[in-house]
Amino acid sequence: MASSSSFSMCAFHSTCTPKVPNCSKEFMDGHSSLFIRQSLHSKLMPLSTNLKRSRFLINEKPLQWEQTAKLPQRNRILPHALDIENAPFSVGNKFQLDDIIEAQQFDRETLSAIFEVAREMEKVQKNSPGSQILKGYLMATLFYEPSTRTRLSFESAMKRLGGEVLTTENAREFSSAAKGETLEDTIRTVEGYSDIIVMRHFESGAARRAAVTADIPIINAGDGPGQHPTQALLDVYTIEREIGRLDGIKVGLVGDLANGRTVRSLAYLLAKYQDVKIYFVCPDVVKMKDDIKDYLASKGVEWEESADLMEVASKCDVVYQTRIQRERFGERVDLYEEARGKYIVDQNVLDVMQKHAVVMHPLPRLDEITVDVDVDPRAAYFRQAKNGLYIRMALLKLLLVGW
Repeated sequence: MASSSSFSMCAFHSTCTPKVPNCSKEFMDGHSSLFIRQSLHSKLMPLSTNLKRSRFLINEKPLQWEQTAKLPQRNRILPHALDIENAPFSVGNKFQLDDIIEAQQFDRETLSAIFEVAREMEKVQKNSPGSQILKGYLMATLFYEPSTRTRLSFESAMKRLGGEVLTTENAREFSSAAKGETLEDTIRTVEGYSDIIVMRHFESGAARRAAVTADIPIINAGDGPGQHPTQALLDVYTIEREIGRLDGIKVGLVGDLANGRTVRSLAYLLAKYQDVKIYFVCPDVVKMKDDIKDYLASKGVEWEESADLMEVASKCDVVYQTRIQRERFGERVDLYEEARGKYIVDQNVLDVMQKHAVVMHPLPRLDEITVDVDVDPRAAYFRQAKNGLYIRMALLKLLLVGW
């Protein structure tokens, strides 16, 4: 988010609720690229064009303070320094992140804390359908690409916590983007109507652009072939719930690994855990890109490419299947047909899988998992989709009201 005013009007209320102000952030290139600002009990202070700000980098250990470029000439918020040794995840404290843009933002401790909140959200959803945690807050969903699970789960999450929703589906055609409006102008407009924006876009990097522009939190709900961080969060949450651990697991990523933003984000998060091994099983035309392989190697994560799904399935705790994404091939229908249908999870694959192992899929599926797999208790993909509600409830709660 960019600079923020100290007060913002709560939607549908006649009173004004003060909100903790936030400071702006910038993004740098590279794997550790996302610099997140802190805004713990900040004060508005006039800053000159020569004043530099410290940024909090949460995505790598050890935590670091970095200096950023000069500020534009406008009022900004100067954050107090964070006590790294005593940075608690306790009730009443500000969430460490102001936007959810990429998986590299998260460290292991933050993931565990988010998962704990998600477990609490599951109780809220089951036992307190009238929760008012986010009463008075308004979420805008801005989707430039089709979505079922992500958009509806975010909207359900907001409503189940007492908030309200503004939504646009297929914003690429049915918003001012069709008239040539820039993403930045759209974001500046929509933030005037809402407290948080959930955005899916067809261009990789669009979420970063939105976050740099906005004064309110931005959640990346998928940016082209780039990343899908909230999907990765719910995937890791599901693995922990299904397998019972995250250290020492073997995961087979199957299908469209070149265009699949879910597998990219998941690989980044799996690298946070110890003794993880990742297998890449995919057609040659959709192999995992080298940036992910290099990142995993830099973190000491063992990975292996294989053409034998049966062998990999027999070794893995998780078989994570994905569809071949027709929309990413453009006019190269021949390449799509070459890749489609090569690796299918069916009863034969289940027969070689271990009893405790699970099949996951970010959905939607086409024919890459046969329907007879659905009845097997190891088919976790619909439970996985349900977990998306709890993770997104947790993220909305954390971004808007804190721990």
